[in-house]
Amino acid sequence: MIDWKTQSTKVPYDMAVQTMEKRVADIRELQASEQVWLLEHPPLYTAGTSAKPEDLLNARFPVYEAGRGGEYTYHGPGQRVAYVMLDLHARQGKPDIRHYVWQLEEWIIRSLAQFDVKGERREGRVGIWVDMAPYGGRMGEEAKIAAIGVRIRRWVTYHGIAINLNPDLSHFTGIVPCGIAEHGVTSLHALGKDISMNDLDVALRRSFDDVFSA
Repeated sequence: MIDWKTQSTKVPYDMAVQTMEKRVADIRELQASEQVWLLEHPPLYTAGTSAKPEDLLNARFPVYEAGRGGEYTYHGPGQRVAYVMLDLHARQGKPDIRHYVWQLEEWIIRSLAQFDVKGERREGRVGIWVDMAPYGGRMGEEAKIAAIGVRIRRWVTYHGIAINLNPDLSHFTGIVPCGIAEHGVTSLHALGKDISMNDLDVALRRSFDDVFSA
């Protein structure tokens, strides 16, 4: 049984990590159920295990070592972060990290599709991308709408995904997002989708079981 938790206040990053680590330990010891934690952070940058120092262009916000996979990522108001704490051993028998990442991608793609936004995977690039041509962009122009960062401890997952609903996109200019300089970032509101955070949360919950029960 998944425990869905929605945080109404902005959660400091270090507090979120401590809370996740406690939950992960409890899940592993069968002391707590799996959880999806929906929240927002105050403006900050996180550095994954592959982050390159030169990709931090302007440390205008606090920078945290995240311990997750990936490179530099921005989090801030208007971005829906979903921290996903699942027991892969119990779910998959033989845990498959690649399949789990595919599931996170598919979850985002199906959630965006409910707002007529086509999110896509790209070979060699982490996250979910949008072809900007239908939205007035140049032919071949792409932008990232969602980031993925995963950490797994004793086959229990944590960290997760971040979908840009309506963040201040200028805040991304302090980093090279995920180490990819040749493509930009976008948001649902920038694509003309006038939806609320609650609308997005409903879409995420609606898509979850179809993806993660498969």
